[in-house]
This record gives sequence, structure tokens and C-alpha cells, in this order.
Amino acid sequence: MRIKDEYMINLIAKGERMDDRKLDEYRKIIIEKDVVYKADGSAKVCIGDTQVLAGVKMSVGAPFPDKPNEGVLIVNAEFSPLASPEFETGPPKEDAIELARVVDRGIRESGAIDTEKLCITEGEKVWIINLDIHTLNHSGNLIDASALAAIQALLCTKIPEYDGEKINYEKKIKSLPVRFKPVVVSVAKIADKLVVDPTLEEERVMGTKLIIATKDNGNICALQKMGSEPLDMNEIETAFKIALEKGKILRKLLS
Repeated sequence: MRIKDEYMINLIAKGERMDDRKLDEYRKIIIEKDVVYKADGSAKVCIGDTQVLAGVKMSVGAPFPDKPNEGVLIVNAEFSPLASPEFETGPPKEDAIELARVVDRGIRESGAIDTEKLCITEGEKVWIINLDIHTLNHSGNLIDASALAAIQALLCTKIPEYDGEKINYEKKIKSLPVRFKPVVVSVAKIADKLVVDPTLEEERVMGTKLIIATKDNGNICALQKMGSEPLDMNEIETAFKIALEKGKILRKLLS
């Protein structure tokens, strides 16, 4: 273990962090809306030095056979080599696929989008929401930043005009039917302490991380655990309380 890592762990064990934040404190969060002109909706989120861009493009296609009257959400994530030397070019790797699934699950399980309003012709044509997430700079806690950018991009999305044959992207006719604002809070366990918004350095020494998505009414709509270190029931319940408290703060930043 590096000397810096050992120092960081010892510091957290005492309830302190290298950047002087409290254990349950986020770094500064900045949200920018409509940053990509050609997208139907977009947002950029900065959590500290971590930067993520989310963009939405609407298209028309066939619905899923088991949901003939509902629109479709497709989430993709790309880890650009420009964001971190650890990222490589080529097809999405496991981490990028996992991030996309976590973001997708939070949106889908919360019922954030009224997908029935995206039906054009039942069983034949529906609106497809293509949500792409791009990492611009990786300095830890990519999932929280990505989920925040995703829901803000969806809130900004305008559905273009469609005449039954062709989409007119130059003319927007209505907003995407977003009903809820699900947000994700990641709680890492380091030195038997629960830490919110871990930096990249803190993620490298954490034992495990619990990713908690909540919706507007405070209900938990998705969970995912990363890492091999166990969490006892007290730690899980504490993580839930932290996620609910921080979720309210994150949700106020959305518009």
C-alpha cells in the first residue's frame, strides 16, 4: 500500500478527509443545461473535478413486444481516454456497461418517464429515447454525476415534430413526459466509515460501495453493491438514511 493511501485511510478512520470535507459531504456540484445544440436535450454535471456530459436524441422505432404501447429508453455510456489514462479506446468495457445499467435502472424503476405518452401507433411505432453518457474527466464518483446529468438531460428534452414518415429535428413540439426526478447517491465504506462522494483516490482504497437511487417521495427504487467487503444491517440502514438526505439536496439542483 502506498504511503498516501495509508495516510488517507487513517485520516478517514478519524472522521476526516484529505480535502477537508465531512464524511457525508459532496464536493461542489455544478449543473449546466442544454450544452449540446444538436441534441434534443443535454446537460453537463461537475462534481468537484469529475465532469460528465449526457445527451438525448429522440428517434422512432418499434416498441418491445411485451410493451406495445410504451416508448423505449436506451442508455449508453462511453469512457473516453481523454477523461482518464485508465480508459481505453474501443467498444465499451465492463465499467462503462455497468454505469449505463445503473443509470438506466434508476430511471426505469422509478417510473420517471411516462412511457405510454411516447406511443405513436400501438404495436408499431413509438418514440425511442437514446440517452448517451460521456465522461469528460474522471476524478471519482462517476455514477452519481452520470445519473444527475442523465435526469437533467431528460428534463431538458424536447420531442421533435414527426409527420408519420420523417422527424423534423428543427421543430420541437413538446417536452418529454418526465414525472419524477430519481437521483443516485453512492456511499463508500473506507476504514469502517461510510463516505459520500468518494474521490478517485478514495475509491481506490474503499472496501465496498452501495449505490442507492431514490425518487421524489423518498422511496428507494434501485440498489447496487460494488466491492467484496460486507456491510452489516446498521451500515446499510445508515447508508439509506444518508442517501435519502443527500437525495433531497441533489434533487433541488435539478430544473
